[in-house]
Amino acid sequence: MVTKEYLKSALIELGIKNGMTLEVHSSLSSFGELEGGAMTVIDTLKELVTEEGSIFMPALRLSKELPLTDEDKKLGITVKIKVLPREEKRTAMGLVADTFRMLPGTFTGSDVISTSGWGKNGAKALTGGLDYAIHNGGKALLFGVDIYKLTAMHYMEVNTPEDINQMFAPGEEINKLYPPEEWFMEAGHPPVKAWYTIQKMAYEKGLIKETMIGPCKVMFFDIWDVVSIYEHELKTNPYELWGIKRG
Repeated sequence: MVTKEYLKSALIELGIKNGMTLEVHSSLSSFGELEGGAMTVIDTLKELVTEEGSIFMPALRLSKELPLTDEDKKLGITVKIKVLPREEKRTAMGLVADTFRMLPGTFTGSDVISTSGWGKNGAKALTGGLDYAIHNGGKALLFGVDIYKLTAMHYMEVNTPEDINQMFAPGEEINKLYPPEEWFMEAGHPPVKAWYTIQKMAYEKGLIKETMIGPCKVMFFDIWDVVSIYEHELKTNPYELWGIKRG
């Protein structure tokens, strides 16, 4: 079993400290057995960064990916996710984020795509989501997950050429069957998983520090250092990044 004491000492050694701003994503099951479960992760992080720091976690009201029907596949649907009601307690964000969202003192936006925040600048989650963490020295802390859970990456996608966005957007027929206010749908996948390219580049630059806490692999890095690589590639090399041939 991973104890709270062990978790805390490992995070201190990794570099988590008083006053830090964190964007946290986690898979609780990656710890195997963790003493105290989700609350141990949350309490430990709060004790380390204190109220002089800030913690942000995802609060997207989305289900896990749902199975596709034969009709879905005929329509070209590749991702099918349900928008959940505001009162829903469990989402695809995981038990740690879902627990964090519902705690007293946590600020959470009301939109489908929202962020939860706690601490000195936690309330900034209500108006800017992760903007504060991204642009003010925030660190990403990933427990048992990789860059494909890093919500801050999406903030760079305003730089994606519109024709790439349209390639995988659901068409009118799909939107009629699955209204956008109730569903999150995708139709097709780019040939290349571009975020893994960015993760590889970040590792090669020595930007990502990692450790093991029991069986859980933990990644720790400066958010802007990594997402700025993505921003640069989207501005200068978007088609090759996603493996898309033009014309």
